[in-house]
Amino acid sequence: MHRTYSMRNSRAPTAQQIATPPPPPSSTKSGRFFGRGSLTHTFRRTTAGSFSPELSRKLAQLVKMEKNVMRSIELVSRERRDVAKQLSLWGEDCDDDISDITDKLGVLIYEVGELEDQFIDRYDQYRVTMKSIRNIEASVQPSRERKQKITDQIAQLKYKDPNSPKIVVLEQELVRAEAESLVAEAQLSNITREKLKAAFAYQFDALREHSEKLAMIANYGLGLLDLIDDQPVTPGETRPAYDGYEASKQVIIDCENALANWTFESAVVKPAVSIHSGADFDLHDDEEPTSDEWLAADKPTDEVAEPGDAAASAPAVPAGSDTASATVPVEVEVAVPTPVVAA
Repeated sequence: MHRTYSMRNSRAPTAQQIATPPPPPSSTKSGRFFGRGSLTHTFRRTTAGSFSPELSRKLAQLVKMEKNVMRSIELVSRERRDVAKQLSLWGEDCDDDISDITDKLGVLIYEVGELEDQFIDRYDQYRVTMKSIRNIEASVQPSRERKQKITDQIAQLKYKDPNSPKIVVLEQELVRAEAESLVAEAQLSNITREKLKAAFAYQFDALREHSEKLAMIANYGLGLLDLIDDQPVTPGETRPAYDGYEASKQVIIDCENALANWTFESAVVKPAVSIHSGADFDLHDDEEPTSDEWLAADKPTDEVAEPGDAAASAPAVPAGSDTASATVPVEVEVAVPTPVVAA
């Protein structure tokens, strides 16, 4: 089966897309006069790195593009709440069951807009952390330029006047510049790794919370739809009186309680990693997997190795061979990182 592991390749269809073919692309995705996004988004994206140092130019553009994402989510949140109000207004003049259910559905959709507004605040933690990496990159750029400038001056003097006394002075300055640059580069490497992990921990924790709460709202919304009597009636026939007011109200109460009581510990989807022969371990386990568990996961499932089988099947190694000590097993502890929970 073809699987895609890069953004540069086309994505293989998912199992859900194979089972249920996706609908055609939305008509709102094409034919817009101003192309993709607004003029403000386009201007911000194209001019993001124009005035930044060369080293931080790409990350500066990424930070500005993430700001476009946040502005778009903010617009979606506002529009979603307006849609919820309009749905309730439309259903107000309909039959009793439609009027009640559309009003309650409007409450759920309005809550989706509120969640998206909260998601922006958590998503900004990721963006601000990435900005700190950009700032470090911008501060390292001058040391690189100074070292390169001194190197060019030395090369120019050696070409024009090999015996110039300035060469010795410049070489001493180059040594100091290289030491300064070495410290700055090490600091950049360390901070980049630390901040990158923290930033995307913020983003993925925000996505986990947002997605699970959306799924909860969707489930309660489907429960509301069960209260609508969709049995066809013949002309002149009267539908039974609607008596689901208390039931629909209880659905909203249950949904509010479920959203209020949600925590990462009670999450349905637990993050798991598979970095050793397809073995999955929960990141929220109290105990980390030992090296014996990793090795056990690596063994085939259809046969169980006996303690003496490895020694019996191992090839003989000459006593004087250098490889006699190369087959000593080494246990390696794998530390599974714990995601940072966004405040």
